[in-house]
Amino acid sequence: MFFEGGFTFTNFLIDVFAIFVFVLWFWLLVTVLGDLFRRGDVSGAAKVLWVILLLVFPYLGVFIYLISQGRGMAERQHQRAEQAREQLRHMVGFSAADEIEKLERMKSAGTISADEYTRLRARVVQ
Repeated sequence: MFFEGGFTFTNFLIDVFAIFVFVLWFWLLVTVLGDLFRRGDVSGAAKVLWVILLLVFPYLGVFIYLISQGRGMAERQHQRAEQAREQLRHMVGFSAADEIEKLERMKSAGTISADEYTRLRARVVQ
C-alpha cells in the first residue's frame, strides 16, 4: 500500500488510480514506440534520441512526442488503415465497377431510392 493507516476506501481508490495511470502510460508508450519505429521519415539517430528521452523521462517523453507528433501519428494511422483496406479489397476481389452495377440493378428494381443510390455510389467510389 502507498499509505500508512491500513486498508481504507480512500487508500484503495488512490491505489486503483495509480494502477490506472501506469497502465495508461504503458499503453501510450507502446503506441508511441510503435509509431516511432514504423516511421520512414525519421533517421536512426533521431529514433535513438527519442528512445533515450522516453527512457530517461518516461512520462514527459511520451507527452512531448504526443504533442509534437500527434497530428502526424493520426495521419500515418489513417494511411495504414487505408492500405489495409485496399489490400483486403484486393484479396477479396472487390471491384468498384461490380458494386456500382449491383447498385444500379437495385435502383432499377426499386429496392433503393435515387438518394440512397447516390449516397452508396459515393461511398463505393471513395
